[in-house]
Amino acid sequence: MEHDLQLRAAARACYPSEEWAPFGFDETERFRTIHYRQAVGAALQARQALYDRAVQPTLFAEQVRA
Repeated sequence: MEHDLQLRAAARACYPSEEWAPFGFDETERFRTIHYRQAVGAALQARQALYDRAVQPTLFAEQVRA
């Protein structure tokens, strides 16, 4: 995932805290642990929700229609 820096940053933000995960983000990325895979999955779902117009309505939609 080194080629997609935004997705990597989102996965890092979704990664659990030190008290829940046995290793840091960089180590889990290298070993592809379940914590890493879940963080990447959450980041992909977040990206999809942010870019989906059906999920993410336009900002100030009521003002545009008025």
